Amino acid sequence: MQAIKDAVHDYVEVDGVARDLLDTAAMQRLRHVKQLSTVRLVYPSASHTRFEHSLGVYHLARQALSQLEIEGARADAVRAAALLHDVGHGPYGHQTERIIERRLGRHHDDVAHLLENGELGDVLGSHGLDAGAVADLIAGEGKLGQLVSSDLDVDRMDYLVRDAHHTGVPYGTVDPGRLVRVLRFVDGDLALAEGNVAAAESLLVARALMNATVYRHHVSRIAGAMLERASETLLDETDLAVETFARMTDAQLLAALHDCPATADVAARLAERRLYKRAVWAELEAAPEWLLEADHDDVRELEAELAEAAGVEPRAVVVDCPGRPSMPETETGVVVAGEVRRLREQSPLVQGLQAAQRAQWRLGVYAPEGDAAAVERVAERRLLEG
Repeated sequence: MQAIKDAVHDYVEVDGVARDLLDTAAMQRLRHVKQLSTVRLVYPSASHTRFEHSLGVYHLARQALSQLEIEGARADAVRAAALLHDVGHGPYGHQTERIIERRLGRHHDDVAHLLENGELGDVLGSHGLDAGAVADLIAGEGKLGQLVSSDLDVDRMDYLVRDAHHTGVPYGTVDPGRLVRVLRFVDGDLALAEGNVAAAESLLVARALMNATVYRHHVSRIAGAMLERASETLLDETDLAVETFARMTDAQLLAALHDCPATADVAARLAERRLYKRAVWAELEAAPEWLLEADHDDVRELEAELAEAAGVEPRAVVVDCPGRPSMPETETGVVVAGEVRRLREQSPLVQGLQAAQRAQWRLGVYAPEGDAAAVERVAERRLLEG
């Protein structure tokens, strides 16, 4: 048994298949992919990685399996899935996820291609585990897959408390030890045991507050939007294969952006924190309905249109329109009066938090500082005045 010191969970005990998986190249790559990508431009101490987060998820999965009395090969498969759940992430994590999805048709949870062949598949096979079954667990399939990917998964429990710890904010302070101890399977559905509505609410409140102050901070959104546009340009302007792009580390991607003439300026801006400015920052009610429904190509066409109208460089305008507000944590199951109920049916907090989320939503249009005023004029006419 190997014990690894962790900043959040103290000591994480690793043995068996997990110990061997840690030494694979796919897992070691996660040491070089930051958990919070561009959020670290806001919170300097948020430099933790997806490697340590994966260890934390594995640790909580071990605890959950123990208290649920799940043992043997089934438990080994869940522990492996928990440790490997982020190996499908590209560089900068979620910031490049949509590019990889569009070009490869693959979500970061779709990892069968990584697990079934090569080093990871060999390690899993040497421990009698089926790579396809582990990949299914990572995707949240089946009863036990809910532990790894669901509205009540150990992934969420770890990243909320870990991200709060490393950013220094007090908002993600859920109690994962309590949550894990009260997990139950009821008719095949993962839920919290009787008397734990408040514990379920803690996840909801923590996620809502972390979204507002950390995950959707305007500086991180601007940097993330710039990075996504530059990454698309890199793939369009060079012979870099998308599969290679998807396996890069953060540093490798930034270096590639520096080396490409079409993206070198954005790479320097990201490295030096000289970000675009907000030309438009509008509330949900002000955003046109057609833009909320627009797809990727529509948004890119709009950016080009605004740039031409403002008389600026074609790539100098970035439109950042998040999806409609959603709060999946409201579907968390909790046992009340002997039956599983959804948190949205039971908690008076839900409606207020959903209203707060709508009030915090913003449409962003960004441009370099010298172009922001011109872009603001044309963007407000096009988007906010009908």
